[in-house]
Parts: sequence; structure tokens; C-alpha cells
Amino acid sequence: MATDRIKLIECPRDAMQGFHHQIPTATKIEYINALLKVGFDVLDCGSFVSPKAVPTLADTAEVLNAIDLQETATKLLVIVANERGAEQAATFKQVDYIGYPFSISEQFQRRNTNHGIDESIETLKNILNIAKNANKEVVVYLSMGFGNPYNDDWSTKIAIDWCVRLAELGVKTISLSDTIGVANAEDIATIFKACQKQLPGVELGAHFHTRPDNYLQNIAAAYKAGCRRYDSAMRGFGGCPFASDKLTGNLPTEALLSYIRHIGEPTEINTSEFDTAYLMAGRIFI
Repeated sequence: MATDRIKLIECPRDAMQGFHHQIPTATKIEYINALLKVGFDVLDCGSFVSPKAVPTLADTAEVLNAIDLQETATKLLVIVANERGAEQAATFKQVDYIGYPFSISEQFQRRNTNHGIDESIETLKNILNIAKNANKEVVVYLSMGFGNPYNDDWSTKIAIDWCVRLAELGVKTISLSDTIGVANAEDIATIFKACQKQLPGVELGAHFHTRPDNYLQNIAAAYKAGCRRYDSAMRGFGGCPFASDKLTGNLPTEALLSYIRHIGEPTEINTSEFDTAYLMAGRIFI
């Protein structure tokens, strides 16, 4: 579902989840409150998964209950890995979106959620029902959407076919995820163009883990193919621990905004508040 306006999804959760030490809860609250003033459409701010799996985000509930949503239009998204997490997320009125990582690599799906693809389809069906009953929306992240390091079968056709299948299940927002930073402009264009054509009722997003030498070409390829929803993180912090390249991280928000300004697209970003949060990120993620 192509839209005329670019949507910006800032992802402090992705930056925090693999960080090498625990960030104090009070610091997280301060940082997220700063991000809420910037003007992002959505803030991917936490997750309800096993604390053993992601100990750095075990305080998500405490953070959600403490942040200030009085003067922001930014909506909140949290990630879950199973029905239990979805049920917990659904109890928070602050949460608008429940995100579910669905991998088209069997091995990565098992590593990420302890279930294979077939089991994860059933999990997703249940999460969709939980979200519907709680008046939440579901965002599915098509993990390993541009390839995987496990030699599991992948092609642009496989990625497109999975998007179609997810849409048939009732998924309205799919974020195509380059989990390990291997996407190229040709594959990005092929997948987005085909999905835009075949799935007019689905909002398609880009969640790129990138290197400094390829993020602009990836943004441009997605934009030219009709993508208007982008995930990013300030300074490019975060990324996937399975990426072989240490330079691979999240798409830097500042690079994304630079491209958007270059092509003349408007945003709702408050530059002063962005600068404040940007400086804060530099102090936190060191």
C-alpha cells in the first residue's frame, strides 16, 4: 500500500537489544522521552520476550509506564516472539503496534524464536487474533528477507511469495528486513516493485542493516520502487549479531533524513529536538 508521505520509524529497541551492557532504566526513559519529541511516526521502543534471551530489554514494562505521551503524535511499537509476549504487549494502552519477526530462513527462525517456520505461522495467526481483540496492529518483519548465512534457500521469488502468504493471513504491514546487510539495489527494487503490484492493500517497509558504503543506494532503490516506510536508528547503532561484517549496523537515521531532504520530501522532524536526542544517543551507546 504505497503512501505519498514517508513514514519514519525510529528503533531504539534495535539499538539497545544487542548492546554490550545494561542501560539503566532511567536513562532509557530519558532517551525515549527525547525521541518522542522529535516527530517520528513510530518508535520501536522495547520488547516482550524472555529476559534470558534479551536481558537488556527486561524493563520494557517499566519504561512504558514511565514515558510521557502527553504531547506527542508518535505511536509505539514493541516486539514479541510468541503469544505470551503478544498477550503482555496487548495489556498496554500505550502500545499501538505489535511487531513479530518472521524469518524465511528456517535456521534463523529457530535461533530467533525456538520454533521453525511452520510453527511460527501458527504463532503469527494467534498473535493476529490477540492484536485484533486488543485493537492493536501487527507489523511482521520478514527477517533474512534478502538472504541468509545458513545456506537456506533464498531468492527474490521466495521473498515475494512469503509476502503474499503473509498478506493472505491478514497481515497489513510487512517490513522487509535485510538482517545481515547483504541486500543490493537490484534485489531491493525487484522485491518492492513486485510486492507493491501484487499487494496493494499492504503497507511495505524497509528495515535495512547496512554498511556505510551501501546505505544510500539501498534507500534510493527502495524509494524508487515505491517504499515509503523506513526503519532506522540514530548513528546506526544496533544491527544483527549474526552479521559477519562488524561495520554492519542499523540504517543511520541521519543518513535517511539526508536522503529525504536531498529528494525534496517533507518530514515532521523537529531539527532541534533531533539534535538533542542525537547527542544523547552518542553518550548512551559508548
